[in-house]
Amino acid sequence: MMLRPNFVPSSKLPHVGTTIFSSMSALASAKGAINLGQGFPDFDCDPALHEAVTAAMKGGHNQYPPMLGVPSLRATIKDKVFRLYGQGYDQDTEITVTAGATQGILTSMLAFVHAGDEVIVIEPAYDSYVPSIQLAGGILVFVAMELDAAGFSIPWDQVMASITPKTRMIVLNSPHNPTGFVLTERDITALTDIVSNTSIIILSDEVYEHMVYDGQRHESLSRYPALAERSVIISSFGKTFHVTGWKVGYVLAPSALMAEFRKVHQFNVFTVNTPMQIGLAEYLRNPQPYLSLPDFYQAKRDLFREGLANSRFRLLPAAGTYFQCVDYSNIAGASQLTELAFAEWLTSEIGVAAIPLSAFYQSKTEAQIVRFCFAKHDVTLNTAIERLCSL
Repeated sequence: MMLRPNFVPSSKLPHVGTTIFSSMSALASAKGAINLGQGFPDFDCDPALHEAVTAAMKGGHNQYPPMLGVPSLRATIKDKVFRLYGQGYDQDTEITVTAGATQGILTSMLAFVHAGDEVIVIEPAYDSYVPSIQLAGGILVFVAMELDAAGFSIPWDQVMASITPKTRMIVLNSPHNPTGFVLTERDITALTDIVSNTSIIILSDEVYEHMVYDGQRHESLSRYPALAERSVIISSFGKTFHVTGWKVGYVLAPSALMAEFRKVHQFNVFTVNTPMQIGLAEYLRNPQPYLSLPDFYQAKRDLFREGLANSRFRLLPAAGTYFQCVDYSNIAGASQLTELAFAEWLTSEIGVAAIPLSAFYQSKTEAQIVRFCFAKHDVTLNTAIERLCSL
């Protein structure tokens, strides 16, 4: 059936178009540039994980699994979280396997945010938060991170000032994409004070939980009972095991919150592909792959930072994630370019793709900063370093 030529449906997301990640990756492909823009590795996962999934497929695990996730995977998630953070989640009532972290984020918004509820978002922010809140009918309240010589930080006094009787949720991300900021015990204390004696829910995006460097520890909100009791915590096997295309993650929450989460989960995805779950459950029996991840990625971070140390870029602190933000204001002529224009020029003329930091703000704040992804083969990073140092 053909629609009338003048028929234009009303959009729920009128300001959303192609993401910056898609457009910069397309430009990188067209120009033959090294893609340090979009956040995915250029190397494969452990062959043992391939074998575990293949064995699951050959073993006949190819029909619908339980809506909440296969029992063996939820059991290994429970053991992993308890081993790392000391929080004992019930695998039947407090753990749900999701189709990646993004589905967990959207499902959380649809489950907990009602029309007119206010949701505090810390900017710069991962791009799926805002449209998910808008689809739920929530009202966006932005608090911008501060930047000084020590790096990015959350101004908790401004978060506190943003709390109103309508505040339903605070969205946190640590380790933080795009800045590499990680929560500290001081941040945990400030957050605990803010939400104490409120009914505020915290959505804690912890997909980079195993990428924290320099001897720091990941301050998962699950470590802290006063926060865990009100938190929906999201993680990602795709990020942890270099399989972003598999789209498998999980959500942790106390049973009362999880019951509401599952009401939405069962109707927007129902469940997650079976052989991947079975394979991940088997693979997770050995904790070494994720326990060794901080050293693995810190080596790549250090290689990238050391390679750019004498370049014209000013490197910002990168305590976590696999992203490195740089200030390009010292590059002759570049200081006159917007972050998007600089990223496009860098991709087209220098052959290295980056993402403008302004893409992570609703206000399109300009700070002459772009983000690189260092989750790449060392040879890829070395070639990118050579090109970037030519500026």
